[in-house]
Amino acid sequence: MSLDTLILRVTAVEDLAHNIRSFELRHAEGQDLPAFSAGAHIRVKTPSGAVRAYSLCNDPSETHRYLIAVQREGRGRGGSLSLVDGVKAGDLIEVGTPRNQFSLDERAKEFLLIAGGIGITPLLAMARQLESQGRRYRLIYLTREARNTAFREILSQAPFDARVRMHHDGGDPARALDLWPLLEKPGSLQSLQVYCCGPAGLMDAVRDMTGHWPASAVHFESFGADTGPHDEDQPFEVQLQGSGEVLEVPVGSSILQTLRNHGIAVPFSCESGTCGSCKTGLIEGEPDHRDLVLLEEEKSNRIMVCVSRAHGGRLVLDL
Repeated sequence: MSLDTLILRVTAVEDLAHNIRSFELRHAEGQDLPAFSAGAHIRVKTPSGAVRAYSLCNDPSETHRYLIAVQREGRGRGGSLSLVDGVKAGDLIEVGTPRNQFSLDERAKEFLLIAGGIGITPLLAMARQLESQGRRYRLIYLTREARNTAFREILSQAPFDARVRMHHDGGDPARALDLWPLLEKPGSLQSLQVYCCGPAGLMDAVRDMTGHWPASAVHFESFGADTGPHDEDQPFEVQLQGSGEVLEVPVGSSILQTLRNHGIAVPFSCESGTCGSCKTGLIEGEPDHRDLVLLEEEKSNRIMVCVSRAHGGRLVLDL
């Protein structure tokens, strides 16, 4: 066990909503846990051996426990299935210490939190922290149905009810909440800032509607994957083994985005390197892995095209 790894006991398990279960984790000997700030996540080793990142959703002022909520992904790679179906109260699990790449900027005067589905988890911690500090915020929480809405009871009651708007669209795009009135007027580092976490479609929509905002005022959760961009990023090429076609992946674009722009369909879901949906065969090249999914033995011949890049030159993909 490394210095940044903890063995914690599962002290409570609760069904929050359809296919969503929470896990309360505490030190086996009752000691305080490493501190975290709103927006932080921990990496959890599931019974299957897969490592997944989950946002902490309890109040950051709590030092005695971590609380995560996990959505059971029936069509995923088994990490969430292993955790939801295989872990019970009393079990010991291995987790990493908290990391935060989605932290609140304390200079802002007001915060707009936009959550979609299980993306509520880091934003709930933010709402709890902002509420305790008496800061101004609004939380927009979008789900398909009431039964899919984790923490619905908590957010429907004081002190959150006055600041939270929940909307269920039934899976019908025509019933989606129009976010434009909230995003039409751009905020700034010193005024309103937006924090968004949820499905790729929601985050893409918010990106589109905040294109006129300062980049520093809009934030998206990447669940801890090292998605970049990095200062050292360079363009590179991908070659498709089947057709021989060569595509250039520019700085600021992912392999997945480049493939989609050229009409090449690849399965995907999270676009943050955490779900495993876009795992693609790698035939040649030196990849720059930035995901949280691949096992060490997979990294020589697999790549997650939603976040990973190349150290230079060309990657040949099994497409």
